[in-house]
Amino acid sequence: MVLEKLPEVSDKPRLSTRLIVAIILGATVLVAAAFAVGRASVPIEPTPASNSAEAGFSRDMQTHHLQAVEMSLIVRDLTDDPEIRLLAYDIATAQAQQAGQMHAWLSLWGLPQASPEPVMTWMSRPTLEGKLHDHSGDTGKDYVPGDPMPGLATNEQMETLKSLTGVEAEKYFLELMIAHHIGGVEMAEAILERSSNRAVTNLSRGMVVVQEGEINYMRDLLAERQ
Repeated sequence: MVLEKLPEVSDKPRLSTRLIVAIILGATVLVAAAFAVGRASVPIEPTPASNSAEAGFSRDMQTHHLQAVEMSLIVRDLTDDPEIRLLAYDIATAQAQQAGQMHAWLSLWGLPQASPEPVMTWMSRPTLEGKLHDHSGDTGKDYVPGDPMPGLATNEQMETLKSLTGVEAEKYFLELMIAHHIGGVEMAEAILERSSNRAVTNLSRGMVVVQEGEINYMRDLLAERQ
């Protein structure tokens, strides 16, 4: 599906998500290219295994991101509000780009896109410091293999979103996406505790910065609609 460009909203300062993501992805591509031609100044990193934290994160975060894309496309059809539509456009384009990046990592590493183990297994593994039950975020939850991904909307919630229109759709979308972003930040912070792979950690740090900024922005938008 081709997303048309919407005009910028000028009456409220907002994050330029696409610019930030473009910078992050551009830097990642340049580093990868340098490794490929042997010009990088640091040793080539080992290829992650199929049961590594990097591979698990890449698979699970693709699923997480693609649901955000779906929610964003849904709400764009349910409202005429320019701020919500532009926010949805930014989220959809940014997270689709990042999902493509993670898909490419798995292909580059020679690993299957389908996981050989339950979702969230990687978040139950030790951190680089060897801690067994460390976790990120504010949930206070230790994940076990097979647990739902943090912030992922249920099928029932997705159907409810589709049934709404106008301000009610905007409010429900913002509530779901705030929770979704909080979960995404938690996953990104968890991989930062479990990986030293430069491409993975660079992109994950960018996710944290962008999504935390968008969480604050969405909270403001939600407050305006209460």
